[in-house]
Amino acid sequence: MNQRDSQTPIVQIQNISKRIGTKTIIDNLSFEVPRGEVFGFLGPNGAGKTTTIRMMVGLMSITKGDIQIGGHSIRTHFEQAIRHVGAIVENPEMYKFMSGYHNLVHYARMIPGIHEARIQEVITLVGMENRIHDKVKTYSLGMRQRLGIAQALLHKPSVLILDEPTNGLDPAGIRELRDHLRKLTREDGISVIVSSHLLSEMELMCDRVAIIQNGKLVDVRLIKEFTDADSKQRVAFEVEPMDQAKALIEQSAAKLEAEVQGNELVVNLDRKMISEWNKRFVDAGIHVYGIRTTTKSLEDQFLEMTGSDQIA
Repeated sequence: MNQRDSQTPIVQIQNISKRIGTKTIIDNLSFEVPRGEVFGFLGPNGAGKTTTIRMMVGLMSITKGDIQIGGHSIRTHFEQAIRHVGAIVENPEMYKFMSGYHNLVHYARMIPGIHEARIQEVITLVGMENRIHDKVKTYSLGMRQRLGIAQALLHKPSVLILDEPTNGLDPAGIRELRDHLRKLTREDGISVIVSSHLLSEMELMCDRVAIIQNGKLVDVRLIKEFTDADSKQRVAFEVEPMDQAKALIEQSAAKLEAEVQGNELVVNLDRKMISEWNKRFVDAGIHVYGIRTTTKSLEDQFLEMTGSDQIA
């Protein structure tokens, strides 16, 4: 891959819309997925995540706009575009009476040029060497997900698309999946697109997220923009008397705004000023019983951005 190709986003969603009858499901949606990242797709129930994914993999037609994958249009050059894609939409389907290995062999027969060496490579990639010859009916849901990913990777796609891959997984299974997806992007340079309702997991799993609501793009952000502490932090002081402490802050030269929350006084401060304000309170005869910094989680910020109490 030349330098120009490596800098071109693997997926480009270009002003796509989807209408069914008079209802608009997706409304002029545009975003790009960089190469070598885990890209999260978030939105409230009915936001249009699965519809968008179905259009990306050719399971649903596009009313308007285009989707480019690996520089090829899904609408006009479907075979060239989908060649770059491995996907699991909903649950991976396997022959449960067969072993994981024979499922992969069976699937490989449908794809020209898949040899035994590649089958062994994907088995190692998803860490299934010890269970691959067991029958699929003995697998946990997490193991079936890993086999599904192995199947989706057989033809060496540039992008792996997973629709709600953590559904039904226990915490250990979610962590395993997260580790494997990270390994794929880090070692193989594959881009992974994941939709999920588990925001805490998306925070740990993804490099960036796109948030949609009512079929429209709300924002695309790097996860570190949500989670990195910026120059100012929300600091909660447990102080007494509250009124005196609040007045001291608001009358300061910095013109800070303080908010009373229960028995705490919350203010946005530079980190280096936390100890300074602790000293000011003590010097003014105000009792300080506790100091803690608070940060908004991805979930808090998500709900603020969408104005929704539903996450899925």
